[in-house]
Amino acid sequence: MVDEDVAKTNLKSAYMRWMEPILNALKELGGKASPAEVRDRIAGNLHLTQEELTAVRGKTKVNRFSNEVAFARNILVFGGYIDGGEHGVWKLTDTGANVHMTNELASHLIRERNKHDRDRRKMAPANALGDSGAPEQRYWSYRPGSRAEKWQECQDDSVMLIGWGKIGDISRYDKRSEIQQELRDSYEMDGIPRNAARMLWQFANEMKPGDVVVAIKGTRTILGIGEVQSDYEHYESADDFNNARQVSWMTVDDADSTLRSAKQFHNKTLNDITSNLDMVRQIDELLNDDAEEGDDASVVEEIPLDPYSREDFLDEAYVGEHTYDNLVAALDRKKNIILMGAPGVGKTFMAKRLAYSIMGVKDPSRVTMVQFHQNYSYEDFMLGYRPKDTGFELKYGVFYEFCKKAEEDEDRPYYFIIDEINRGNLNKIFGELFMLIENDKRDLKLQLPYADELFSIPSNVFIIGMMNTADRSLAMIDYALRRRFAFVELEPGFDTDGFKRYEQSLGSDRFGRLISAVKTLNRKISEDDSLGKGFRIGHSYFCGLTPQTADERTLSGIVEYELIPLLEEYWFDEPQTVADEAERLREAIR
Repeated sequence: MVDEDVAKTNLKSAYMRWMEPILNALKELGGKASPAEVRDRIAGNLHLTQEELTAVRGKTKVNRFSNEVAFARNILVFGGYIDGGEHGVWKLTDTGANVHMTNELASHLIRERNKHDRDRRKMAPANALGDSGAPEQRYWSYRPGSRAEKWQECQDDSVMLIGWGKIGDISRYDKRSEIQQELRDSYEMDGIPRNAARMLWQFANEMKPGDVVVAIKGTRTILGIGEVQSDYEHYESADDFNNARQVSWMTVDDADSTLRSAKQFHNKTLNDITSNLDMVRQIDELLNDDAEEGDDASVVEEIPLDPYSREDFLDEAYVGEHTYDNLVAALDRKKNIILMGAPGVGKTFMAKRLAYSIMGVKDPSRVTMVQFHQNYSYEDFMLGYRPKDTGFELKYGVFYEFCKKAEEDEDRPYYFIIDEINRGNLNKIFGELFMLIENDKRDLKLQLPYADELFSIPSNVFIIGMMNTADRSLAMIDYALRRRFAFVELEPGFDTDGFKRYEQSLGSDRFGRLISAVKTLNRKISEDDSLGKGFRIGHSYFCGLTPQTADERTLSGIVEYELIPLLEEYWFDEPQTVADEAERLREAIR
């Protein structure tokens, strides 16, 4: 494996090497030329040998000269020295025609480009846990033309191209519905082109630098793998394929070009495949195999991770300092904890953030979350045989893969989160892991039942389970599992400093009265012999509001459609109690 810092240094030097020759070649060619003409002129000016012109790197055998020149051109476009508005043509700007490119200026451009890409990649949409601060890399399948007829052009110019050019610059549309209407008008369609509009919207607005793109042909053949290097670009051209993004392409050997997954690529020009873990795993294998042979094709540096501290957790998760310290101490001692609590105390919300606060950074690559249910099995969790076209194959489960990943990074902690842990058949799911998850049994190897290998759970893997104490349908936790976990009960966080600051920020007397009414209601629930404190109403029902949304209409919706149905379930045989408590909640927000 090539040392990471050395690879980045070599790559930076390579791109700096080509910037001045590109500008000189374009000046000699009248300020405007095709990529091939520029490369030919550089080769002639620098007297490059055939060996230098045909050299490749890594398992994917990308042409080193063409690849480095294309990346250098992208950086010059970013710096404003080359006009990026015309596809298939490299054209000097007025600034580029007069600049004297030095190593210092080239180095500065690369640093600024990398910073720009890092900032773009950090602007990820919120995931299911509201974790908007963590970078998220997405994977896309891409068809370079219906029969891959654009693939050679994409390789030559280090781009990916999308059609539907008659509608013009996609970035000028504010809504997907506007793209739909323009497609209907421009292409005289009778139906509603929802799929095409969605694909164009994703290409212009959702794809981002750092995403991985898999160029495909048919339903299983992989032509190449690339990393997105630019924002959306529109070219004024007669060619219908005038929507583009700059991409670092790596070709794939014939032996690795066929998808091994039982699933197939969808018949779409562009498709988000991030959630298809089997496809993503195979793509990562190709990329990792290539990296092991020293491929340094990517210009984008590792994304700096946002820091996340104990104070950040306390401010967001609405638990007391003493509770937080107990959580951390229990996890350190047992390596396995279960967060228990009433509905709405924020168990799911805080689990990932607890991991981040201990790590000190928001690193989603070291955190995985699953949810147990009645049909969840050992085969899903660890490994087992699954049907495929020609019979059955051994497939590894999410926990097995997670442990193998953590094993290769033993100096850093990894966190495996299990939501609704007591909804699954735990004896069936855990199997021999009952023993291996114990703190003093970590790194102990046992023979797996389906595979001829020994397996252990690394000592740097921590398990965080969650269970809802108000769920009447739940069976008791198995005593063998209970002994291996520390159980921490979470309280509604209305009296924490974080929630009080949140309440004050809303500036709503109506909200304050509702919270007081809920706290009174919680005391009644706790004192009820048929319920108890495990059925109290948590604070998360009231989170996510702003001074503008904390109005009577929003709060009334929470009361009528979330709280009162819960009370009707709690006191299903006491309708008068439900009516009385419901009226108190309604009165609080009037």
